[in-house]
Amino acid sequence: MEIVIATKSHVHYAKIISETIASSAQVRGTGIARRTPEYIAKKMENKNAIIALDGDTFAGFCYIEMWGHSKYVAHSGLIVDPKYRGKGLAKSIKTKIFEYSRQKYPNAKVFGITTGLPVMKINYELGYKPVTFSELTDDPEFWKGCQTCKNYDVLTRTERKMCLCTGMLYDPDASSDEKKHFYNNTVLARLKKIKQSLFLKNKKA
Repeated sequence: MEIVIATKSHVHYAKIISETIASSAQVRGTGIARRTPEYIAKKMENKNAIIALDGDTFAGFCYIEMWGHSKYVAHSGLIVDPKYRGKGLAKSIKTKIFEYSRQKYPNAKVFGITTGLPVMKINYELGYKPVTFSELTDDPEFWKGCQTCKNYDVLTRTERKMCLCTGMLYDPDASSDEKKHFYNNTVLARLKKIKQSLFLKNKKA
């Protein structure tokens, strides 16, 4: 398995990546923002993406987005082809793109929003902490990306203060003590369950 910085030489994988993201969102029934092949190709051309390849076969992908005049960096579109899931590939891709982002944008805060417990766990291990949405970028273009998510009504209903996704942030200026977290899978699962119960109740009301 090869995990590398994507370039224009990988553009021919853009369509299958777009289709895999869309398919995963449909199966999971959770919020993965859909991206067109053209959008993904642009990320590759600008060297703002990581791709995993098994020989010539696409295995996984993730890309970088910059917000607030590069004060914030987000990792989006993390996807692993179904054939390669359950082997730790998502963690390898996430770690690779995190390290790459820290090299390319050393002063930027790195953040993400996700509903997936495995991704939350990986983020914790990398030094992220859970935060309110108010601590993330206020760039409206970022939040427009949530419009294709089936839970977008939850985000708008709460005036962009909360959703089923959990906001997580890595601040390079935080002290080492602030970067130490002691959450485990049980706590993460409980957090997700509470948020789901809250919004399902409000939706029925």
